[in-house]
Amino acid sequence: MEFAALAEQAERLAAEAADIETTIRVANLLAAAGSSTAAGGDDTDDLATVTRFLLGRVFPAHDARTLDIGPALCREAIARAAGPNVTADDVEERLAERGEIGAVASEFEFGGQRGLAAFGGGDGSAGGGSVESLTVAEVDDALRGVAATAGDGSESRKLDALFGLFNRCSSAESKLLARLVLGEMRIGVGEGTVRDAVAEAFLAGDGDAPGESGDGNGDRAGGDADDPALRASDEAVAAVAGALQVTNDYGHVATLARDGGLDGLRDEGLAVGRPVQAMLAQAGTATDALDAFGEVAVETKFDGARVQVHYVPANDDGAGDDASAAAGLGPRLYSRNMDDVTDALPEIAECIEDRVSVPVILDGEVVAVDEEGDPLPFQEVLRRFRRKHDVDRMRDEVTLRLDAFDCLHADGEDLLDEPLRVRHDRLVEVLPDAAAVLELASDADDIAAAEEAALDAGHEGVMLKNPEATYTPGDRGRDWLKRKPDVETLDAVVVGAEWGEGRRAELFGTFLLGVRSGGEGTGANTNEAEGGEFAAIGKVATGLTDEELADLTTRLEPHVVSETGTEITLRPEVVIEVGYEEIQTSPTYSSGYALRFPRFVAVREDKSVGDADSVARIARLADDAG
Repeated sequence: MEFAALAEQAERLAAEAADIETTIRVANLLAAAGSSTAAGGDDTDDLATVTRFLLGRVFPAHDARTLDIGPALCREAIARAAGPNVTADDVEERLAERGEIGAVASEFEFGGQRGLAAFGGGDGSAGGGSVESLTVAEVDDALRGVAATAGDGSESRKLDALFGLFNRCSSAESKLLARLVLGEMRIGVGEGTVRDAVAEAFLAGDGDAPGESGDGNGDRAGGDADDPALRASDEAVAAVAGALQVTNDYGHVATLARDGGLDGLRDEGLAVGRPVQAMLAQAGTATDALDAFGEVAVETKFDGARVQVHYVPANDDGAGDDASAAAGLGPRLYSRNMDDVTDALPEIAECIEDRVSVPVILDGEVVAVDEEGDPLPFQEVLRRFRRKHDVDRMRDEVTLRLDAFDCLHADGEDLLDEPLRVRHDRLVEVLPDAAAVLELASDADDIAAAEEAALDAGHEGVMLKNPEATYTPGDRGRDWLKRKPDVETLDAVVVGAEWGEGRRAELFGTFLLGVRSGGEGTGANTNEAEGGEFAAIGKVATGLTDEELADLTTRLEPHVVSETGTEITLRPEVVIEVGYEEIQTSPTYSSGYALRFPRFVAVREDKSVGDADSVARIARLADDAG
């Protein structure tokens, strides 16, 4: 498929206001991408790539590889492709006016910078000297090459590769490319839309070829032209959703749906070494749990960082018969965001390797403990969680312990559909001395006693779970409730900053905070059409040491979008925990609320922006306080 064709469809999607019509357009596009004839007559299978591109991704969500392209590098590549009279400052100035990089890129005329460098030929570059139209496959290959670029001179090579791509782009292509490399698609297509479109494209089951008209205009929908309707059944959508839960790869699932239908989707299982999204909890009370479950499974709520453990013993004889297990996969530890954090947590990996004898996928928390084994504050965990340097020294300073509380896979058997009580029994079998205690309670007094014991031991509180509930990756349902004393903190996204003063003049000194303007979220990174935009709720400038300010400035600088005077606009990438005295209504901030006496607590290394608190929750907290 030509990249120009995808860019044209992206423009149409961005202009489409109706949800059903958007889903139909995406379904037609996926059907076209999955057909070599419709895609231009070649043998390239672009379905997986197009599906990921629509979500602003080059790699599946579980894949640790990243492009590592910041706004500044993207602006430099655009300026270079636009010609010798355009600078990165010119691009930044236009960005301040237009508000988003795609619109800026589309305003320049590319293609004038000829010569070998314009078309690459080096690592990660596109074209190899060809001046033919870009294809989706070429862009994908080039961006994968960019992700693989490392070491001395890597930024220069990335710039060359991006320059080569932009120099071959039309206006619409450049808009799509700029948005894609920064993961800011702005076309109104979120994960739910793609899920439904996959079902619509390949599982509608009426015998017609999806996208047969080939124009992407939605003509294949059920109903009439004035009242389009989706044809895929709830069963088909559920099958797509189930496969997504265990793969976290929309491209792979689209291919499964096309090639294997319902049976192919249903046969897809967990794979050891391929992390899945964590099941999440809502706040709740003992009464809520008892009313909903009758009998309640009570666990300690640990003040640690969530980890998912994947392991296949090197001498596991059954690994060859277990399609989900890669024989000899050493312990791999993944964060709540599915980032590989194994190297930062060597003692946890050693614990698993020493104690586990069968392939497993486990869910748990890494907790910092003192010499007596008592839990330390969460901030101590963060000193270790993503560390890349001085790991051995920090291991001596901060001791970590794994408290596992769930088992998703054991010895070749997926356990997602088993009730919690069964999964916990398997957990105890495979890792008895690190398995969290699960108690069953049928009255509020028993739950209160368990909570008091957890608090006395230095933990956060208790989790109240439905003992019959299955494990649903990425779901924040009512089967898990978290009960802890009221702690007045929020998880907010840093969306802006201001330069400091005096000795802090070279550092960001004040941070503008945002909360999600959509609903409760799923724990995943969300598209702007599905709750991914952020409403301001205040600024925080207290509670940070000079060291923390320097670290936060270094972390945020690659995400600078624009700068006006002392004020800086940032891409929403970093979540911080902030404390506050109360929440007040306020016309000053776009959320309608403001935090009174906000203070910095910690960077939430374990959370993505999709896990940040929402305006809806802020409103509930404000109402409860009133």
